Amino acid sequence: MTTPPLAPPFGGQQAQAGRDVNTASLCRIGQETVQDIVLRTMEIFQLLRNMQLPNGVTYHPNTHQDRLGKLQEHLRMLSVLFRKLRLVYDKCNENCAGLELVPPEQLIPFVEDEGSKRESRSGGQSRPASEERREIVEVNKKLKQKNQQLKQIMDQLRNLIWEINSMLAVRS
Repeated sequence: MTTPPLAPPFGGQQAQAGRDVNTASLCRIGQETVQDIVLRTMEIFQLLRNMQLPNGVTYHPNTHQDRLGKLQEHLRMLSVLFRKLRLVYDKCNENCAGLELVPPEQLIPFVEDEGSKRESRSGGQSRPASEERREIVEVNKKLKQKNQQLKQIMDQLRNLIWEINSMLAVRS
């Protein structure tokens, strides 16, 4: 599973087209590269899990050399993918260097319900700032509670996996 290079290796018009990629496309390429890195890493761990330690068991040099070659190829590709990710990261930073930072809260559109639309049309004023702050505080409380619940679930799952792995290790 090889990934195409970030920019074409040949000069001329193709190289110019490679440089004019917009930031959103670069981010998509970066996301795909990260997914490839995760996939390669999982394959490396799978290969390592299947390799046998030299503990006196009959040793098959051909199989070992084959697995070692695959492992080295995966590590080489992982190195290439990390270099590609660095190039994408640098290019994104270069493209975004002149942009001003906008708080994420301003990027989230606010959807009003029908009641507040009527109030704003008739009264001419928006809701008081204190009411909005109160709502934000309530939402933050709920979010913290949900995060705490998720953390507890993750801890329970981690402990369950730990116990399962311990049981499997004892049986082996």
